[in-house]
Amino acid sequence: MASYHKMLVVFFLLTIAKSYCDDEDKVKVSLYYESLCPYCSDFIVNHLGKALYELNLVSIVDLRMVPWGNTQLGPNNTWICQHGPDECSIDIVEACAIDLLPEDGLSFKLIECIEKLNLEGRHGEWRSCMNSLNIDQNPIMDCYQSGKGYNLELKFADETNHLNPPHRFVPWVLVDNHALQEDFGNFVAYICNAYKGQNKPEACEQNELETNSFKETNSSYQVSYRGEKKHSIPFNYNFNSNTELI
Repeated sequence: MASYHKMLVVFFLLTIAKSYCDDEDKVKVSLYYESLCPYCSDFIVNHLGKALYELNLVSIVDLRMVPWGNTQLGPNNTWICQHGPDECSIDIVEACAIDLLPEDGLSFKLIECIEKLNLEGRHGEWRSCMNSLNIDQNPIMDCYQSGKGYNLELKFADETNHLNPPHRFVPWVLVDNHALQEDFGNFVAYICNAYKGQNKPEACEQNELETNSFKETNSSYQVSYRGEKKHSIPFNYNFNSNTELI
């Protein structure tokens, strides 16, 4: 009996070790984007989300979402977001979601829902995404109104502005800290090639995985370039509990 119990303990420890190794094997994927950029929305909804959940790459990916993109810091604590002040507000909402929703995939599902609304021209209905996903709105609203989300965004701004090589457009994708640059459309291939663990998703086994040398833009993807002026209306965050959201 003692021997049997010992075997169970060993099996349990091996299971934990395997789980730990699986996490260590996961491929780090970072997406630098801005919330109302239609090309970012398209990438999140029609490419990244489908790869994660339809191709099951979520099982081998450690995903980071960084909502700042091409936003510029202006005078007197103002921001200039490429797609207007609404984008600045929703960037903060998404930053709060990333910080407050630790459940696997829940923050991504919320962001994906908001970005889908943006593609449909309905970004002002973003609260409906929290309702459909049964997410309590109060912590996210508190995060926005307290200034916590504003400070989260400033951290994302600093991270984005110190990328090496510097980002030139959004969506900007990194796989294991390597910028895919113009070849970001082949992100599935890069993820599969980078994954060295066991139990590769079927998508990685079936596809011929080819990547190019970043010299040619993937013609099926469009981008918003850094410094490309679209809106010049400044966003001015007011640090008080009555700060309104769109």
